[in-house]
Amino acid sequence: MTARIGPNAVLQLAPAMDRIAGEGARRALFAPLGFDPLPDPTAMIDETRVAALHGALRRQHPENARKIAIAAGQGTGDYILANRIPRGAQSLLRALPARLAAPILTRAILAHGWTFCGTGSLTAKSGPPVVFTLADNPIIRGERALAPLCHWHAAVFERLFTRLVHPRAHAVETACCATGAPACRFEIDWRH
Repeated sequence: MTARIGPNAVLQLAPAMDRIAGEGARRALFAPLGFDPLPDPTAMIDETRVAALHGALRRQHPENARKIAIAAGQGTGDYILANRIPRGAQSLLRALPARLAAPILTRAILAHGWTFCGTGSLTAKSGPPVVFTLADNPIIRGERALAPLCHWHAAVFERLFTRLVHPRAHAVETACCATGAPACRFEIDWRH
C-alpha cells in the first residue's frame, strides 16, 4: 500500500507559486511530477511524489521557496479553518483563554496529523510553548540542509494557533531532520 498525505500539501502550493513565481514557473515545476493538472482535492496523494515536489521547489526556486512554502502553509491552515473545524468549535476555542484552547487544538491536530504528516510520527507537548515533534517527516525525508526546511508545516501550525488560540501565536521550527536532528520540532508560543 502506498503511503499517502493530504492534497493540500500540493494544492496550496499552486496559488502561492502563481502569485510569487508566476503560473509558468508553477506549471514547469508541477508538470514533470504529474501535478499539472492539479490533483483531485478529495484524494490523498502518494507522499513520495509530494516530497519530490517540495524538494524540487527548494532546488529550482531557492530565492522564493521559503516564501512559497509559508504562503502554502497559511493557505492550508485557511482551508482547514474553512472546511475541517466546525464553526461552533472555532468559536469555543476563540472564547477560551489560550492556556485552555491550546491543549484542545493540540489534541485535534494530533488526531488528524496523518493528513499532513503522512507516515511521519507526530507527537506534542502542551505549553506554552506548545511543542510538536514530527519524526521521519516524509516531506523532507532524505534531504540535507544547514537550516530547517519545514516552513510549510510551521506555517500551518502558526495559522491555526493564531486564529484559534491567540493572535500573537508564532511557530518556529527549532530542529529539523534535514539538519541531522532526530525529528522536526516546532514550538508555538504566544507570550512575546
